[in-house]
Amino acid sequence: MKKHLLALPVGVALGLSPLGVMAANAETTNIEKIMQELEALKQRVETLQGELEKERARNDEIAQTQKEQAQQEQARKESAEQVVTAGKEAESTKPDIRLGGAVRFNYTVNENDEDQRDRGGDMRFDTVRLGFDGEIDDVILSAEWRWYEYMSVIHHAWVGYEFSDDLNARAGIFQIPFGVLPYNSHSFYFSSMFYVGLEDNYDFGIGSTYTPGDWRLDLAFLKNDERGGSSPESYSANVIGYDGDRGGTEAVNSLVARAEYDYTVGDNLSIKPGASLKYGQLNGGRTGSDGDYYAAAAHLVADYDRWNLQLQYSDWKYDLDDPTAEFINYGYYNAMYTGPLSARAVTANIAYTMPVNWGPISSLRFYNDYSLIFDKNNDYKNTYMNVTGMSVGAGGVYAYFDIINGKNQPFVSGGTAALTGEADSNTIYNINIGYYF
Repeated sequence: MKKHLLALPVGVALGLSPLGVMAANAETTNIEKIMQELEALKQRVETLQGELEKERARNDEIAQTQKEQAQQEQARKESAEQVVTAGKEAESTKPDIRLGGAVRFNYTVNENDEDQRDRGGDMRFDTVRLGFDGEIDDVILSAEWRWYEYMSVIHHAWVGYEFSDDLNARAGIFQIPFGVLPYNSHSFYFSSMFYVGLEDNYDFGIGSTYTPGDWRLDLAFLKNDERGGSSPESYSANVIGYDGDRGGTEAVNSLVARAEYDYTVGDNLSIKPGASLKYGQLNGGRTGSDGDYYAAAAHLVADYDRWNLQLQYSDWKYDLDDPTAEFINYGYYNAMYTGPLSARAVTANIAYTMPVNWGPISSLRFYNDYSLIFDKNNDYKNTYMNVTGMSVGAGGVYAYFDIINGKNQPFVSGGTAALTGEADSNTIYNINIGYYF
């Protein structure tokens, strides 16, 4: 107890002494210093937080900028891809049209024309032709117009569609699929079949070609000829009447079927046997005589090395309601010619092609084409034509050198009297030179 009472005064004395005051002041100073340091630390923390916020803002801005740039880059890529895709689509649908044509001249010496022989033959303009072939996707197109000295005519004009590699169809004016194709001849003058409408003939209609394996099958419906009437101003030989009545009967609503098999015998030999059939109506026009007609052919094409052989047997008949009818009228090359109501025919053509390298000349073809029309109604005289010649290819220039001998053959001998046999046989020497582009 005494000890505690004694300690109290001592503590009071110490607290009131200078030493106690100094200790208290020191403690206060330390507290103030700590507070100042805390305040400074707080300010530094706030400063750091501000800088961190700024850094975050900068990072967000950079990230946003990068995001926008990435989006812009993606948009540019997509736009570029769209442009490329659109370009490819446009390219795929862009018409692929190929323009072509020819300019041709004839030099002719007619043995039966004494005046012409005396002046050394005649050089005449033959034709200018202009055409195009093209396609848009699977749609195919072809057309050609021809200008002659005496007429201007359409040759063909059609549009078609390729359903597959083996099947296509066409509509318009196109070549009738009959007999040896594309030509039953090698010469400039064709064969006698051309002049009775059974070679390289064009009509208005629809048709299709199917080529499964080694077969070729053609089917066509022909509404009428390319002029849709009875005009002789045409490239093809068309029926325009009978017994000299021009502008009467014409062939309409014809159905044509053709089959051909391509048989490879060996490395150098292939043969193509085939058959063709054509049947249609005869519209009487102002003559008032209707009827029907048919034509049939068996044909063979053989290729051996550089040799080409063409054989064809044909039979046809025009059956008019008029029992007095004697012959049919054909119109072509702006003139009228006659032909039998019924007949048979054979063609036999052979050619040899020889590649050469003589300056611009790249090939020579030597040929002989023979045609015979026989067994005509009314015992009309036979028609024959033989063409011996050579064709020359030199770049864009193609030339025919032909010796044509015939009897009762239009353009060679007989003219409209070709049925009676009153005309003599005749020989024509012809050179046709053309530039093709």
